[in-house]
Amino acid sequence: MDFGVTPFDGLPLPPRVTICEVGPRDGLQNEATVLPVAVKAEFVERLVDAGHTIVETTSFVHPKWVPQLADADELLRAITVAPGVRYPVLVPNLRGLERALDLGVRDIAVFGSVTETFSRRNLNRTVGESLEMFAPVVARAREAGIGVRGYLSMCFGDPWEGEVPVLRVLDVATRMRALGCTELSLGDTIGVATPGRVAAVLDALIAAAIPVDSIAVHFHDTYGQALANTLTALRKGVTLVDASAGGLGGCPFAGSATGNLATEDLLWQLHGLGIETGVDLRKLVDTSVWLAERLGRPSPSRTVTALAGTS
Repeated sequence: MDFGVTPFDGLPLPPRVTICEVGPRDGLQNEATVLPVAVKAEFVERLVDAGHTIVETTSFVHPKWVPQLADADELLRAITVAPGVRYPVLVPNLRGLERALDLGVRDIAVFGSVTETFSRRNLNRTVGESLEMFAPVVARAREAGIGVRGYLSMCFGDPWEGEVPVLRVLDVATRMRALGCTELSLGDTIGVATPGRVAAVLDALIAAAIPVDSIAVHFHDTYGQALANTLTALRKGVTLVDASAGGLGGCPFAGSATGNLATEDLLWQLHGLGIETGVDLRKLVDTSVWLAERLGRPSPSRTVTALAGTS
């Protein structure tokens, strides 16, 4: 792998990072305000206009559990699909997958847990039972030529079980790869990860021959560690990072989860290191300010706060 950027301490970094923008799905699903479809569609299109090439758009989870995303079908019909851009959607089961396929979706995601307690609370299933539920979904999607992202939540800590053993993360990651997932997103769902823990988990996955270019990281900023954790992941060769415009989000099924890593804060770090992203920071700040006005609250992103209103 070609590492073309060397920061101040001499450790290698990738020359380019791709951001998976999760604001429209993971961000909005935890907001009290339910936005109109037209606003959501404009949000997605603004993100693409800013340069994003992966925008996680919505979810086919039952509206009883995530009412903020009950308009998934209508939203997907309202979006103008741009060439070269991925618009993954979250699907929980075969029924959700068939709905997605009917709407022309070409990227899906399934959402699993590394820990048993969260799996039961989120999916009402054990980890093993959840993998059995995903198996036909992943198989059907792969038959249709569709990429499948596998989310692994609670990879570093669980509010009920405490610190999560590295070998447990490795076990579930290996099983999700065996199902046919083409990409794995390692989630720090409650934001307790530290650089040392991130390095240990990534080392274990890479040693088990899971390709580093199939691994994404998904950090929450509860303890202010998200950017440090991201930098650690980049030094291990990760080039795909999840982030949410304006720091939107959390997790409706884990009360201690705070907002996602803000895309603007991530961009400020990456661009400062000379790492290319293809995303226009100014356009993204303007978009987050625009969305915050519609949500009726300020953006929690420090970078948005610092740059909003500047020329």
